[in-house]
Amino acid sequence: MAIYVDDPARVGESRLSDGRLLGWAEWGPPDGVPVLLCPGAGTSRWLGFGAGAVEALGVRLVSVDRPGLGASSPDHGRTFSDFADDIRQLVELRGLGCPAVVGNSQGAPFGLACAVEGVASALAVVSGADEVAAPEFAAALPADLRGLVERTAGDPAGAEAFFAGFSAEAMWRMVMAGSPACDLAVYQDGDFLAAYRRALDEGFGQGAAGYARDTVLAMKRWPFALDEITVPVDLWYGERDTSHSPDNGALLATRIPRAHHRVVPGAGGALLWTHAEPILTSLLERAAGDH
Repeated sequence: MAIYVDDPARVGESRLSDGRLLGWAEWGPPDGVPVLLCPGAGTSRWLGFGAGAVEALGVRLVSVDRPGLGASSPDHGRTFSDFADDIRQLVELRGLGCPAVVGNSQGAPFGLACAVEGVASALAVVSGADEVAAPEFAAALPADLRGLVERTAGDPAGAEAFFAGFSAEAMWRMVMAGSPACDLAVYQDGDFLAAYRRALDEGFGQGAAGYARDTVLAMKRWPFALDEITVPVDLWYGERDTSHSPDNGALLATRIPRAHHRVVPGAGGALLWTHAEPILTSLLERAAGDH
């Protein structure tokens, strides 16, 4: 039976220069190659990936709670650049150097922000939330999503208040309702289910304000220039993933220099857990200079 996740080896919080705490969890050897995870929507540091592969590849995987989620202090009105600054401080505090970065689902634009701002040696976007506010996607979006994108653009404060009414249970139901059978086989696996539900409960433990801020940032036009990314980027999507990008990252790949676009046949949005070893292997090679 596949083992998708395991418990962190180390957990803690680091205090930033303004007094806020940033929560983190680590897997793998403490002297391993640092890989920093920007997790998906509403989930806490508790949910990692690559059980077994992290240790075998000598990776020190570090998952970080974004502000207002899990153990991290709120940072009202924060921006993508603010998040990159937080990570810049964290990597110094934790001795991570310039880590490779993984951005999963809604964590993708936060990983891209780290790449733009020079806080990453390489980036893997895995089942990444795309820039749905890009005008090229307007006609391709389902009506309900297009309505949310337009609402967020026209009234970001109102949209943030709306998203702040969300909950861990609502997120769980949304994911289950929108996932193909290949993903449900992962999400409903006993050990994964327990870890995912715990990560959601912790992610929403301070309420939904942190998730709401993330969602507004992700759904608006992204304020950074993707063509200024100078580090190697892998874009990983599952062929059956219908949730994260209207075209499974094809347009996104054309906007990022040196991007490798990979669509995995038969896979869905749970790619981070079903294909952890090839994702990490490629990321380490790209970070080491095998572009």
